[in-house]
Order: sequence, then C-alpha cells, then structure tokens
Amino acid sequence: MTPVIESEEHQALRSAVAALGKRYGRDYLVQTVTAGKPPTELWTDAGKLGYLGVNLPETYGGGGGGITELSIVLEELGAAGSPLLMLVVSPAICGTVISRFGTEAQKQTWLPGIADGTRLMAFGITEPDAGSNSHRITTTARRDGADWLLTGRKVFISGVDMADAVLIVGRTEDARTGNLKPCLFIVPTDAEGFQKRPIDMELGAAEKQFELVLDEVRLPADALVGDEDAGLLQLFAGLNPERIMTAAFAIGMGRYALAKAVEYARDRTVWKTPIGAHQAIAHPLAQAHIDLELARLMMQKAAHLYDAGDDLGAGEAANMAKYAAAEACVKAVDQAVHTLGGNGLTREFGLASLITAARVARIAPVSREMILNYVSHQTLGLPKSY
Repeated sequence: MTPVIESEEHQALRSAVAALGKRYGRDYLVQTVTAGKPPTELWTDAGKLGYLGVNLPETYGGGGGGITELSIVLEELGAAGSPLLMLVVSPAICGTVISRFGTEAQKQTWLPGIADGTRLMAFGITEPDAGSNSHRITTTARRDGADWLLTGRKVFISGVDMADAVLIVGRTEDARTGNLKPCLFIVPTDAEGFQKRPIDMELGAAEKQFELVLDEVRLPADALVGDEDAGLLQLFAGLNPERIMTAAFAIGMGRYALAKAVEYARDRTVWKTPIGAHQAIAHPLAQAHIDLELARLMMQKAAHLYDAGDDLGAGEAANMAKYAAAEACVKAVDQAVHTLGGNGLTREFGLASLITAARVARIAPVSREMILNYVSHQTLGLPKSY
C-alpha cells in the first residue's frame, strides 16, 4: 500500500533540507541568476550533507533511498525559494539509469561523484524536429570497429556548462531488422566533435539551456549504458523519475509563492481589516493549498510505486503527478501575485519572475497535452488520433 503519512525519517529529512534551503533562500538564487553563475555553493553544501545522492545505492556513496527521498529534497529546497534544477537531471535521471543498468565500471566511475556533487551529468533527449515524439529522434550511433560514432543535434539541454558528461539518447540500427532503436550513451563534454551553444532564454534561471551538436563523436564501446536491445525500457526508467521530480519542483515553487501570499494577506490591512479576512482573498489561497496538497499525494504515490519496482504503475502515476503539480503551481503563483496586487510585480517581493518559471512545469519535460494523451490512451483505453 502507498503510505499517506510520512515516516519519522522522511519528516526529519524534510526538516533538515528545509533548514538548508532557508540558509540560502530566494535571495541567493536571484543573485546567482543576476551574476550569470550556477548555484555552486548550495549544490556543494547539499552534496556534503548527502542530499544529492540520497536516492543512490550506499555501495557507491549514496544514501540508499529512492526517488521518494530525492523528491523531498527538491520540494523543500523549492519551498525555501532555492530549488536545484539539476537534481532532476544528474541524480534522478542519470544516476538512476546508471545505477540500474550501468556496468560495474560505469557505476564506480560516476555514482560516487554524482552522489557527493563533485561530478555532474546532464541529459540529452530533446531534438529540434522530434518534439514530444521520441520515436523521431535522429541522433544516431554507428559502429566503427570497437568504437561508436555519434552524430546528431539536441536542444534545451540543461546545465551542460556545469556537466562532466551528458547522457545522450541516440539510436542504433538493429542488425536483424534494420530499424533504429533507442540507446543511451555517456558522452564527455570535452569529447572531440562535441559542441555546445547557449540558448538565449527570457526565463531567468541559474541553470542555462544549450543546443548540442554531435559531429561524429567517437566513443569507446563502454560508453553504451545497459543493453543495446533494451534501450526503450532503460530510457523510461529515467523518464519516470524525471516526471516525479518535475512535480516536486513545481510543488516546491507553488508552496513558496503561496507562503509569501499568505504572509502578505495576514499583514496587509485595508479599511482596518487584514485583506486575508476577505473571502475573495482567502478562498483562492485555500484552493491553491488544497491543489498543492493533492498534487503532492499523487507525487508520493508515483515515487512509492517507482521505488517498489512497479515501472508500469509508476509511469501512469508519474504522468498524473507531473500534470497535477504543474497546474497547481501555475494557479498558486498566479493567485499569489494577484494577492499582492502591484507589489506582486516588484523585485522586492520576488514573485513576478515565478510567473514564467511556473509555466515550465506545464511544458517540460513533456507537455500537459501529451500527458492527457497518455492517460486517455493508456489508462482509459481510448483510441489514438495520431
């Protein structure tokens, strides 16, 4: 059964991470964005305290937990105003895939560094012409003797400037059918033929977005992660944690915005009455709180199913959690800004920038429309329109 009440260990983890987040807070993140720097200090401290690798095996320096614990870390950092986007990428996607399917040498090479934050891995799946259709990925790998040659393009890849390597989703040719099948490769960012270009984003974030060009990047045979014939299964082993962690990111952001609005509604007095006493202010904030709590329950269910090894059940729940959390986050941020009125658009209160940031969860890593497609097809059994 999926637990609905957190254990004492999880409550203690939540409190400890919240304390770390409070030491940094929203001001720290704003300063890093303004300076064009990554959140190195927070990342380093989180690594030293064991929070970055809480989901990874203890054998390789991790905490021995799962996505349940890692989602708590990201949610609480977000609720403090300083979420770490690369938690979604490095330990949740890449760390999970390598720990489940990597060779012993790959685990020894990457997991300890990912766990303590001294090494970071980005994840490359999105392509300019593929959109949400991962079956149209054109990045291909062909054998050249014992090596692989990887060629293609990727877009909207987070944190490549901070990463030691990128876990790239490519395709190889099936020797039996000639069809292309997905495979995962560890590509060092200093490899010859690997090029990165920053994408000019209006979204203010500490982690930059990049376009990658892979021009016949030569990789050794051991750059392939897992079984060449089981790439799709291995890919979704990383994508389900990505959706769960995106939900955690959104819930944390929504909680931060809601807390600011509640504080303001308690203190702001008009005609001798705090504005929070008026139902036109109080009820929408109460609704936002309810929606965030409901989204968290679905996120916890998804994380529990994934950690229990139920990949099929986790896929459905992870998509639902991501959808619910994104919608709850957007509504919470919008209502928080509206509660503050003109102050909600000032730098002093720091909520206006969240309007753009909150929408990211509706778009990435998969749009809400594609999640509705998934639920209508996979859960309800309705026919496809494509």
